[in-house]
Amino acid sequence: MARNKEFDENEVLRKAMELFWRQGYEKTSMQDLVEYMGIHRRSLYDTFGDKHTLFIKVLDHYNEIIGNRIENEVIQLNSVKDAIRQLFKMIIVRDNQQLIGCLTVNTAVELSLHDEQAAEKVVESFSKTELMLNNLVLRGQKAGEISKYHDAKKISEFLHNSLVGLRVMTKTTDDTEKLNNIIDITLSVLD
Repeated sequence: MARNKEFDENEVLRKAMELFWRQGYEKTSMQDLVEYMGIHRRSLYDTFGDKHTLFIKVLDHYNEIIGNRIENEVIQLNSVKDAIRQLFKMIIVRDNQQLIGCLTVNTAVELSLHDEQAAEKVVESFSKTELMLNNLVLRGQKAGEISKYHDAKKISEFLHNSLVGLRVMTKTTDDTEKLNNIIDITLSVLD
């Protein structure tokens, strides 16, 4: 007879996300995960599979959390410029976090060249963000907030590249004035 799980699956998945986010995939051992998640090794394997399968689930979980935040804090704003600025601001606001950057960008840097499944997850996430930016730019052009002179696809690619760069910068500095200056100059292309 199968035993009932003695843990909240979402809670231990969140803990795995925190650990992978802070340490990276390669530096996180199964023993690290077992200890940090507070579950037995057998339960980890039975529920999530091996380390790689768990990591892919963590990426999906992370992207769901970020997608929900963007939906709630960005997309709903009336001003497109304010929405795009808020997207950038979300990156530099820390809730007592260390300088750990973005899990998706961290994964791109650490694993994309040698882990096809992780690379697919990164490309999927990046594509969604770029499409969202493209839709925001088009919405801004339609409302007259952004010049129709700009090619929406090219602007969204530029903005996404800047967003990824800012995510990397947050791993190296907590100088919010510097980060805000980068946001200001980046978004000046929309004027």
